[in-house]
Amino acid sequence: MKAFQRFAWAVLGYNVLVILWGAYVRATGSGAGCGSHWPLCNGEVLPRAPQVETLVEFTHRITSGLALLLVLGLVTLAIKSYPRRHPARWMSYAALFFTLTEALIGAGLVLFELVAHNTSLERAWAMSLHLLNTFLLLAALTLTAWFSRWPEGQGWNWNPSHLGLFLGAWLGMGLLGVSGAITALGDTLFPVSSLREGLAQDVSPMAHAFVRLRVFHPFIAVVVGLYIIGVVLRLQGKENSSVPWGMTLVALILFQWAVGLVNIVLLAPVAIQLLHLLITDLIWIALVLTSVQILVRPRLLERTPDHSIQNGVYSSPQYP
Repeated sequence: MKAFQRFAWAVLGYNVLVILWGAYVRATGSGAGCGSHWPLCNGEVLPRAPQVETLVEFTHRITSGLALLLVLGLVTLAIKSYPRRHPARWMSYAALFFTLTEALIGAGLVLFELVAHNTSLERAWAMSLHLLNTFLLLAALTLTAWFSRWPEGQGWNWNPSHLGLFLGAWLGMGLLGVSGAITALGDTLFPVSSLREGLAQDVSPMAHAFVRLRVFHPFIAVVVGLYIIGVVLRLQGKENSSVPWGMTLVALILFQWAVGLVNIVLLAPVAIQLLHLLITDLIWIALVLTSVQILVRPRLLERTPDHSIQNGVYSSPQYP
């Protein structure tokens, strides 16, 4: 079981790296490096004499394929390690499903040529769907690793009293992620040479929709961040003990605001864009962990002297 836990966290970490490389593909305009071919690259299994853009895109395809194999391995080990109704097993199934849909969306972007310098609104919709699917994949992988520590026969108690608060946080993060994806796309397709030029573009009625929409992203980031911080502070100390992942979440949000400001001032260099995305993924993972800490609690199944089963509840569960 310990080996499965370590493997599950490793698969999650690897997928974060794959997501960052995918963002690098977009930020460098390398999405058309393999042409409009998929799964082949420019009509070849292995591209010969590739250009830099082809190498970047082909590497992303290789790492994505390895991610699929790792998730398949995760499902196989979950089936061998846990009973049929164990939550880690079900979450591994969800991770496999969202890995497959992630691949299909990526293939659609290539086949319909919604990459490189494409400025259509269809690309924005596809990227938004891609982003939301990525969030769901990370959530499934995170919960697989989290629930893997629960022993066979472990039950749980569902606490719906705070579901509304977290539903708002999840939806807020989805909106923030979509606005961030469109903002990053606008920064890539319509670069500027100065902060003054960028601000002028943001308010110009002649500017592309991607540019005019990016002005809303910082405001959405502040509102959603304040909401999530408020939820954490409201719940802190109310659920048997502190919420350690909640305070990590607060720290990540504050750091993200600082990185976002630097990203704006420096005109969105690729390195800062990738750091910004990394912190976004970490915030989402921390939010998922905070949510499961509050909404789902382990329940021990204890035997009485007459061998009947009684339910016992952890009064202060220990979290990794």
